[in-house]
Amino acid sequence: MVKTIEYLDGVVRMIDQTRLPAETTFVDCKTIEDVGEAIRGMIIRGAPAIGVAAAMGISLGANAIDAADYGAFLAQLEQKCDRLGQARPTAVNLKWAIDRMLTVTKAHSHLPVSELKQRLKQEAMAIYHEDIATNEKMGGFGQSLIEDNSTILTHCNAGALATAGFGTALGVVRAAVNAGKNVRVLANETRPFLQGARLTAWELKEDNIPVKLITDNMCGHFMKKKEIDVVVVGADRIAANGDVANKIGTYMVAVMARQHGIPFYVAAPVSTLDLTLASGDAIPIEERSAEEVVTLNKQRIAPEGVDASHPAFDVTPNEFVTAIITERGIARPPYTESLKALAGQS
Repeated sequence: MVKTIEYLDGVVRMIDQTRLPAETTFVDCKTIEDVGEAIRGMIIRGAPAIGVAAAMGISLGANAIDAADYGAFLAQLEQKCDRLGQARPTAVNLKWAIDRMLTVTKAHSHLPVSELKQRLKQEAMAIYHEDIATNEKMGGFGQSLIEDNSTILTHCNAGALATAGFGTALGVVRAAVNAGKNVRVLANETRPFLQGARLTAWELKEDNIPVKLITDNMCGHFMKKKEIDVVVVGADRIAANGDVANKIGTYMVAVMARQHGIPFYVAAPVSTLDLTLASGDAIPIEERSAEEVVTLNKQRIAPEGVDASHPAFDVTPNEFVTAIITERGIARPPYTESLKALAGQS
């Protein structure tokens, strides 16, 4: 697996996911502002990966602060974090990483500023390594739900590219393969940004895992023909009641899965839970540029002057979710109880 992101000497290097699969190129972010632009421009995307990038970006931002005392340092860092937090509003891992880095900053106010900067870099690297370990644990739990000779439908990209490594939904697929199970994947293309076609298909092909690409409107056809055994998707935010925000189109997949009696699983780390929200109705939905809808590979596919809408995410109500797979175990309904227990709030 190619490295999604790494922290080198004074640089956060990330694979440019807007260029895949045509070319494998990397972007070097030298400032926290560079990281924010990379998140906003989807050079890096996927909730866990955004969280890791944010933590590393905050370390870069801290290193750039010229302050002799802690108070001035904290004030400048909080300003930088406020701006970074506006990069993408739906993925809760962005806020989670910012909050964690600021908590560490405040817990170490006694350190000289130079040492505090080193401590923040250590925390960013801890978040990076924890994410990979989390995904591997999640995959272990999730693969227990996958039977041998299964065909798995997924939507968008919830693989190594969406995380620090291994993946969430595709981590379940990888873990099933590692357990010796024969599985294949149907990957939705995921219009309008084509993460399924460009990223998921590329990842699985690189790992020699059987994958077949289908358009988003083919799901019902293959479900009706009994050619899909299970659905596994990722998530960008999960409310306390188990409502799940994920890439636009996920809700339709969940409705069709329920209609055809197909299990619909969500794989996401505990850091993606937002138990402060009672339901998915309170999840902010990012509205992206209409240009991403009326163009394809930067070529216009709709008449000039035609209006378009582009909500980047939709919310799948909890009643359509069979189970939620985390690194701490598998949550099942009622989610208000099971998610709270996994988050350690019971």
